[in-house]
Amino acid sequence: MYGKDEILRSFELLKEELKSKSEPQNEGAPEIILIEHDDYHASYIGKTADGRQFFFAPIFMPGGDEFVTLFLFDDEGNLVESKIENFGPRETFDREKARALRSEWLAQLGTLEYQDIRVKPFAVEHGGEMFGMIPTKYEDYWVVEVLPGNVMAFTEPWDSGIYDT
Repeated sequence: MYGKDEILRSFELLKEELKSKSEPQNEGAPEIILIEHDDYHASYIGKTADGRQFFFAPIFMPGGDEFVTLFLFDDEGNLVESKIENFGPRETFDREKARALRSEWLAQLGTLEYQDIRVKPFAVEHGGEMFGMIPTKYEDYWVVEVLPGNVMAFTEPWDSGIYDT
């Protein structure tokens, strides 16, 4: 699991690399990531009628709790709001309650269009843990992982929309 300090160091490294970026658009540190709408982990993504982008990320703590999360972004991909609800351990996780909450949050967003979105890496702290699309540099390549739980991992090219699970 990634600690808050490691995540913050990764964001600082990302900022420094972006300042001196000279590679073509799809090489080096990620500035923005395409998430392609699909029927798996990216089924609840798209845009609201007022132009905000939304992403219900499938998040869990390895060996721990399950969460319902909603991340909202402006049209440039900047995180503007997050909602995170802890549903407790997987053994007692109430899927129906989680689905009901997701439906409630979707209804609060108004008219929606499910589609691909483009967002910037981000991190938010909730309950002492870091959540988000966290950039991490391994040796000489970058990965952006949906954390905690690492349920989605994005690599170059950043505009492909494809992720690993």
